[in-house]
Amino acid sequence: MIKLYYFAGLREVTGTTEELADLAGQTVGDLSNWITDQYPDMPMQSVRIAINKEYALSTDVLQDGDVAALIPPVSGG
Repeated sequence: MIKLYYFAGLREVTGTTEELADLAGQTVGDLSNWITDQYPDMPMQSVRIAINKEYALSTDVLQDGDVAALIPPVSGG
């Protein structure tokens, strides 16, 4: 299982701050597609995905027990 964390406005889209997904052995790209299927309003084109506290490539393979953080764009002022 992969533990997913949603930050900032992404929590509003999902209705939760975290959840589990059975995606071990699949790629980060597959994870992105899974999220889009679950949450069609998720703005994945602007979301960064970090796996185990490091930004991931879409071709990185997920392992059982990985932690994925979905991070929306950040702006400041």
